[in-house]
Amino acid sequence: MNSEPLLLATPSGDKLELRPEGPWIAANVATLEMLSRSVGVNVSQSTAVTLDMSGISALDTLGAWVLEKLSRQAASSGRPAVITGVAEHFSGLLEEVRQVNRHTPALTAAPNPVLLRLNDLGKATIGAREDVAIFLQMLGSLFMALIGVVRRPRSLRLTSLVYQLYRIGFQAIPIVALITFLIGAIIAQQGFFHFRRFGAESYTVDMVGILVLRELGVLIVAIMVAGRSGSAYTAELGSMKMREEIDALSTMGLGPVDVLILPRVAALVIALPILAFIGSIAALYGGGLVAQFYGDMGPAIYIARLHEAVSVTHFKVGILKAPFMALVIGIVACSEGLRVKGSAESLGRQTTTSVVKSIFLVIVLDGLFAIFFASIGM
Repeated sequence: MNSEPLLLATPSGDKLELRPEGPWIAANVATLEMLSRSVGVNVSQSTAVTLDMSGISALDTLGAWVLEKLSRQAASSGRPAVITGVAEHFSGLLEEVRQVNRHTPALTAAPNPVLLRLNDLGKATIGAREDVAIFLQMLGSLFMALIGVVRRPRSLRLTSLVYQLYRIGFQAIPIVALITFLIGAIIAQQGFFHFRRFGAESYTVDMVGILVLRELGVLIVAIMVAGRSGSAYTAELGSMKMREEIDALSTMGLGPVDVLILPRVAALVIALPILAFIGSIAALYGGGLVAQFYGDMGPAIYIARLHEAVSVTHFKVGILKAPFMALVIGIVACSEGLRVKGSAESLGRQTTTSVVKSIFLVIVLDGLFAIFFASIGM
């Protein structure tokens, strides 16, 4: 009995007789593949192939599959192999392997593109309805938690609130001031560049003041906070959800909204107007520097022109938007954090969704406020 597998090939004219011998098992996989490749050309060129399996001493699924591949290689040229000498205890295994991948997958008709679009629209509508329901549910939970704090002021997590104010407010001042400073400078530079053609450089100050105080100051800051703090909220709550810390809070009789969500949302509502004010001042300062060095307009003239062009109403319009934008960012960020499942992929997906939804809703909210303030004459 052979301890190593063999494959004897005996050509006779256009006919080929293959005689495998020895143990055709997975332990000899490298040898079996080499033997199979060595006779592959002969199998393809022969008009008749006979496979005598009487010399096989041991056979497993891998060995049976190698022999089946030889048989199918012969059959692919229209010359099915004749298998002889199969031991009775190997016949069942060979029959099972012979049935593998024999069925041609059924052809499926191409889906109707119109129906696909309607299906996607339906799924998007259901998803939007769920998002609105979750948003309103979180808003109601926050309102009930706030009523509880009004009734029992000592229940407010003051330490957590101050810590969140430090994280999302104080630590965000440098990046907010830098970005808004650059935005104000860019707006002023473009204004001077284009208005100079018409001899109306002074109107650049009007444009910078009104745009920054009414729209861009609070909008840019809100988008930055959504990307910086909103994503952090979602990641934090999502990690707690994955580690079952939120379930542990509920088990101990502590409400996750009271302990985790209310201090974060309250800190956002307090910090965003302050950051919007700082950002607006930084943007106006950036515009003033450009006016001095690019537009030959001294600081005194710039401030006087700004005083004439901008009123307190423009400042009120911008600042009044900030708490509502902060509330939307906080609710979306915390809601998406609580929707995280038990995988890192889910955490990354919900964090991305949180940032995208927050920025989208902030821009939509800004547009609605613009329509509202225009309708009441502000």
